[in-house]
Amino acid sequence: MSVEMVEVSVKATAPARPAGVLQQNRVFLDFFWDLAKPDQEVRLKAIEDLIKYLKTNNKADELEYTFKRLVDGLAHIREAARPGFSLALGQVLSAFEDISLQTVLNRIKEKHNLQTVKKKLVRSALFGNLFGVLALHQSGRISTEPQVVLGCVQLLQSLSQHRQHLKDLPTKTMTDILNEISEEVFEEVLLSALQTDLASAFSTPEQLQLLLVALQRFPQTLKPKKLKKLLGSTTIINADNIPKLMEVMKMAAQSVKKECVLPAVVLDLLKLSLKEDSFQLFWNNAIINGMLKEQPGPAHYLSFRLLGSALPFLSLAQLKEVLSGEVMTLYGEHVVSAQKPDRFKLAPEMDTYVSDFLQACQDPDKQLAVMVGFSSLTNQGYPVVPSVWRVVQHLQPVALQRYVDWLKKMFVQPELDKLLDFSTRKQKDNQEGKEQKENSIFRLRKWTVARLSSIIDNHQVKRQEDLIMDLARFVFFHAFFSAKKASADIPETTEKLSVPLDDRTRGVLINSFFGLLLSMHHLPQTEDSSEDAAVNQKRPLGVTADGTMWIYHLVQYAQVLLSQPKHAQSSKPFSPEQRQAWDSMLESVSNLKKKAKKGPTAENTAFQQLFLLVGMHFFKAPEELLDIMKDLQSCVDKAQEKKAKKKRKKTVSEQGEEPEWVEVMVDILLSLLSQPSRHIRQVCKTVFSSICPSVTAAALTAILDVLDPEKDEEDSAVVVTDDNKTQKKPDEEDDEDDEEMEDEKSDGSDDEEDNDDEEEDDEDGDDDDEDGDDDEAMEEEEEAMEEGEVDQSFRLELMKVLQQQNALATEEDGSDDEDLDDEAMMELDKSLAALFSEQKKKTQAKKDEKTKIQKEKTLVRDFKIKVLDLVEVFVARQAGSPLVLGLVEPLLNIIDRGMSSDSDQQEQDFLRRAADIFRNQLCRSKVYCRTVGDRQGELHDLLDKLMTKTQKLSDSSVSLYYFSASLYVVKVLRGAPPAETKDDKAEAIDLRFMGNLDVDRVSAVFREALSSFLSKRKSPLTTQMFTDLFNRFPVLCVNLLDAATQHITSAVRVHQQGQACVLVLRAMQSRDVQQLLSGAPWTELCVKVTGQLATSLQQVGETESKVIKEKVLKTLELCQFLVKHVHQQKLSVDLEPLKKVLQSLTSVITFKKTGKLEDTYWAVMKHFGVTKPKVEKTKPDKNAEQQQVSKKKKGFLPETKKRKKRKNPVLEPAGEKLTSTDKPGADKGQAKKKHDKKTKQKRQADGATASQPSPAKKSKTMSENKQAKKKKKKPKQKKEGGGKM
Repeated sequence: MSVEMVEVSVKATAPARPAGVLQQNRVFLDFFWDLAKPDQEVRLKAIEDLIKYLKTNNKADELEYTFKRLVDGLAHIREAARPGFSLALGQVLSAFEDISLQTVLNRIKEKHNLQTVKKKLVRSALFGNLFGVLALHQSGRISTEPQVVLGCVQLLQSLSQHRQHLKDLPTKTMTDILNEISEEVFEEVLLSALQTDLASAFSTPEQLQLLLVALQRFPQTLKPKKLKKLLGSTTIINADNIPKLMEVMKMAAQSVKKECVLPAVVLDLLKLSLKEDSFQLFWNNAIINGMLKEQPGPAHYLSFRLLGSALPFLSLAQLKEVLSGEVMTLYGEHVVSAQKPDRFKLAPEMDTYVSDFLQACQDPDKQLAVMVGFSSLTNQGYPVVPSVWRVVQHLQPVALQRYVDWLKKMFVQPELDKLLDFSTRKQKDNQEGKEQKENSIFRLRKWTVARLSSIIDNHQVKRQEDLIMDLARFVFFHAFFSAKKASADIPETTEKLSVPLDDRTRGVLINSFFGLLLSMHHLPQTEDSSEDAAVNQKRPLGVTADGTMWIYHLVQYAQVLLSQPKHAQSSKPFSPEQRQAWDSMLESVSNLKKKAKKGPTAENTAFQQLFLLVGMHFFKAPEELLDIMKDLQSCVDKAQEKKAKKKRKKTVSEQGEEPEWVEVMVDILLSLLSQPSRHIRQVCKTVFSSICPSVTAAALTAILDVLDPEKDEEDSAVVVTDDNKTQKKPDEEDDEDDEEMEDEKSDGSDDEEDNDDEEEDDEDGDDDDEDGDDDEAMEEEEEAMEEGEVDQSFRLELMKVLQQQNALATEEDGSDDEDLDDEAMMELDKSLAALFSEQKKKTQAKKDEKTKIQKEKTLVRDFKIKVLDLVEVFVARQAGSPLVLGLVEPLLNIIDRGMSSDSDQQEQDFLRRAADIFRNQLCRSKVYCRTVGDRQGELHDLLDKLMTKTQKLSDSSVSLYYFSASLYVVKVLRGAPPAETKDDKAEAIDLRFMGNLDVDRVSAVFREALSSFLSKRKSPLTTQMFTDLFNRFPVLCVNLLDAATQHITSAVRVHQQGQACVLVLRAMQSRDVQQLLSGAPWTELCVKVTGQLATSLQQVGETESKVIKEKVLKTLELCQFLVKHVHQQKLSVDLEPLKKVLQSLTSVITFKKTGKLEDTYWAVMKHFGVTKPKVEKTKPDKNAEQQQVSKKKKGFLPETKKRKKRKNPVLEPAGEKLTSTDKPGADKGQAKKKHDKKTKQKRQADGATASQPSPAKKSKTMSENKQAKKKKKKPKQKKEGGGKM
C-alpha cells in the first residue's frame, strides 16, 4: 500500500473523525486492499463487492471514506493499482448519481496538485490526475455536466506538457471525451478551450487525431471558414499541407514501431481524403512520393498496412489503381527479401487485411479486383502470394468462377506485360532476354497450376461440382494432350497456347494432376438438397452427388479425348496393344458397374477404383503398366468366376499348375506399391482389404518375402534395376501427393536465390559464393588426398609422371625443379593436371555410387513401409485366420534386425510401425485363431523355439517381443473356454481349462526360462514378463510357483532373490491362483514360503548395502502379505521361526526413524503383536542454558571465539591420539581434520600444476578453489552460530 493509504488508515482511528465503524469493519477496508492487487480478476471482484456493500449499507461516512481512498489511490506507486482505483471511482460515480462530478474533480485537483506536491511524487501526481479524468469519463455522466467537461479538458491540456511521463495519453483521452459529448456542448464550452490544440494540429499525430475526430463528430461547427481561421486553409489535405502531413505520419510510424499496427490517425486521414475527394493527391504525393521515398522500415510498413486497411473504403477503379502501383511493387520486394529467417515479415498481416475484406465485401467485382491484383504481383513471373493462399475461401461463387477463368487464361496465354512484375538487383544483373522470358512463363504457369489445384484441396472454398470437374479436366488435358482443332465437345481445345508447353511445365502438370486426383478421392460428397439424408450421416468420399466416382468421370473424359484425335493430340500416343489394354479396362469397369447395380460390394468398388487409377496412370507410364493392366484384368475375371463356381471348385486339375488369382493380385498390388503415389497406396490398401478373406498362404508368403531382412542382399540386383527406372520418383511422390507442400517449397526455392539482394551488396554475395567454391575445392582436395593415402595405384602413377619428366628429386643430385626448362615445366603441369583430373573423376564416381546405394536403400525401406500396410490390414481383418500365425516369426525377425542395426530416421519409423502391428494389433487383439486343428505339435515346437531364442538374446527390449509372442502362442493353443453357466464350479473349470495346450510341456519350457532368469548373472528376461504370464495363465503360474519359491534362497544374486519374492507375492495375491490351490495345497505352499523367507532373512549379515536392503524390503513385503493372510484365514502354519528371525533383524540392519523399509518391517511386526517403540523426545537442560546465558552476561567471549580452544585438537600429542581411539567422537573429529589437511594440500598442488599448461585452466581452478572455500566456510558459520546459542 502507498504512504497516503497508510496515513488514511492511521487517521481513521483518531477520535475527532467519525470513523469508529471503519476501524471495526475489516470487510469494508479489505475492498481497498484488493483494488491494489496485480490480479485483474481480484480487482474487478473487489469493485463489484464494494458497490454492492455501499448500496446495501448506504452510510454517508463510508461513502465519504470511499471517495477519499479512491482519489488517493489514483496516484498509487504500484502501476497495476492505478487502473483499479480509477475504474472503481468511475463505477461508484455511475452507481451514485447524486454525487456531483465537479466535487470529485475538485478533490482530484486538490489532492494531486502539481504545484504543491513533492518533487519525487510528481510522476505519481501526473498519473493521479490522468486516471482521475479517466474515471470521470468512465462514469458515463460527463456529457451531462459541461463545466466538468471543460475542467477535464483544461486539466488534460496542462498534463500534455509532461510527455516524458504521460506520452500521448492526455490527447487520446481528449479524443475519447470528444466522442462522448454533443455538438452543442463542444461549440459552447470546448471550442474556445481547444482553440490552441486544434490550431497546432500538424505538430503531433495526437493533435491531428484530435482535429480529425472533431471534424468527424462536429462538421457543422468546424465548417471550412472555421478551418480557414484555425489552419489557414479550408481543407486539411491539400498540396500545401502534404509536407506537414508526411512529417506527422513519419512520427506516427515511429511511435508504433514495436506494436506493429496502423496508427488510427493515418486511416482517418485516408477516410478524410476520400470525403474531401483528394484521395489521388494524398496517395500519390503523401504515400508514394513521400513515405515510400524513405529508407525501408517503419515508413514503408505504414504504407503497406494502409494499403491493406484501405481496401474496404475504395471504389473499384481506386482498387485497381492502388493494386497496380508503386506500393504493391515495394510490398512484393519486401515479401521476397523477408523470406530469410530472423527478418520481419508483414505478409501475415496483409493476409489478414485481405481475408477480412473478402469476408465483409459482397461485391464480386471488388473481390475479383483484389484477387487479380495480388495474383498479378510477380517476381520474374512467380506471384509473391502463396499458391495455397487461403483467402480464396471467402470468395463469392461468381467471383471464384471469374478468378478461375482469369487463371486459366493466364496459363494458356501468359501476358507478362499485364502483370506487376519486378526483379531484385541480383536478378537484374543476371537477366538474359529470351531465356528470362521463357523462365518467367514457366514460373507463372507452375504457380497457376498449383493455384488451381489448391482450390480443390481447400474444402472451405465455396465451389460447385461443375467447377471442380472443369479444373480437373483443364489440368488433365494440358498434362497429356494438346489442342489441334477447336471442338464444341471439348472446351479445352477452343483456346490454343500462345507459348507451347515445355517438358518442365508438363512434368509440373502431371504431378499436379495426380495430386489433384488424390484430393478428389478424399472430397466429401456435396450436401444434397434432397432432405432424406440423416443429419449426422457420414458423407461418402470421392464421389459426386449422384454417387459416381470422380475418377470415373475423368476416365470418361479421357476416352472422349482419345476418340477424337482430330481435335486433341496425345503427347504420348498409345500403341495398338496399349490402346487395346485401355479399351478392355473400360469394358471391365462397365461389367463391374453392372454387377454393382444388382448388389454393390466393397470388393466390387475396390476393383473399380484400382482399374480406374491404373488407367489414369497409364497416361504417365504406359510401358510399365501394360503388363500390370493385363494381369489385373485376368485376376478380376478369375475372382468373379471363382465366386460363381464355388461349388465345383476342384473340377480341373490343371488349375493347380497356375498360381491362384489372389497370388497374382498380391503381386500386382506389390508392384503398384513401388509407384511413388499416395493415392495408389490408399487404393491398394482398400483392394487388399476387400480380398483378405481369399488370401492364401502363398500370397501371404509373397508379402512377407518383401519384408524379410535376410533376402535384401539376395534381391539387391533386382532392386537396383527397379530403382534405376524410377530414380527420380521419390521427389515426385512428395510433389504429387502433397500439393500444398510442393507449393510452399516451390515458393521458397524459386525465390530463395533472390532473398539476400535487398539488404546486402552484390559484391558481398559474390565474395560469399567464391568462398563457398573455395571451400568446396579444398574439401575435394582433402578427400582426394585421403583417397591418395589409401590408393597405392594413384601414388605409383604420380611417381611415374614425375620420373618421366625428371622432376623427382633424388638423394644423389639433391636438386629440385630448377634444372627443368619452361617447356618441361609446362609438360609436367599438363601431365599432372591430367592425372589429378582422372583421380578426381574416380573419386566423384565413388561418391556417386555411394549416393546411389543410399538412394536405393531409402527406396527399398520406403517400399517396405508401404508393404506393412498390407500386413496391418490382414491382421486387422483376418485376426482369426490360421494364416496369421505365420506372421509371428517374420515380424520378430524385422524387430530383431531393426534393433541391432544402425538405424536412421526412416529405419526407426519402419521398426516402430512393425513393432506396433506386432504388439498392439496381433498379440493384444481380442480376436485370435480359435481353430488350431492339427497344428498343435507345430505350435508347441514354435513355442519352444521362441522361448529358446528369448533366453539367448542380449537386448531385453527385443526379448520382450519374443516373450509376448510366446504368450500369444499359448493363448492360441488354449483357445476360448466353452461359454456355459456361471456357477462356482463352472468358474473353477474355466480356470483349469487349457484347451489344446500340453500343460506339462509348456510348464517345463517356462520353468526352464524362470530358472535361467533367477540363476544366471545376466539374463534378458525381466520380472514383468513372468508377472504377465502369471496374471494371464493361472494354471501355468501354479506349476511355476515351486520353482519361484525355491529361488527365494537359491537365486545366484541378492537382487534376483528379491525378484523371486516379488514373483511369489504377485502369484499369491492372484485370486485365481488362490482358487486353484484352495485347501491343503494352499496351506502347504504357505508353510514352504514361510520357511524360505526365514532362511532368506537369516542369510542377511550386518550391512549397509543398498542392494541387500532392497532384497530385505521385497522379502518383508511378501512376509506382510503371508502373515496377514495366515492370521485372517487361520491357517495351521507355524510362524514362530519367522518371528524370531524378524526380531533379530534390527540388530543386523540399522533402521532409520522412517522410510519404506522401516515402515514395512513394523507393519509385519504389528501382525505379531509387536508395536514400533515410541522415541521419547529429550528436553534440553534448562540449567545448562541458564549457565551459558549468565556466562554471556558477564562479558566473557563465547567458546567459538577463543582461538586457542579451536586449535586444541590439532596440537594434541601423539600419545593422546592413540588413547582417543576409544572415543568414537574423537576419532571422527581427528579423521575430519586429517581429511581437511589432505584436501588443502591437494588443492594447492592442483593449483600449481594447473597454472603451468594454460591460463584458462588456471583461472578455472582458481574460481573453483574460491567456490570450494566459500562452501567450506558455510558449515563453520553454522557451527559458530550453534556455539553462540
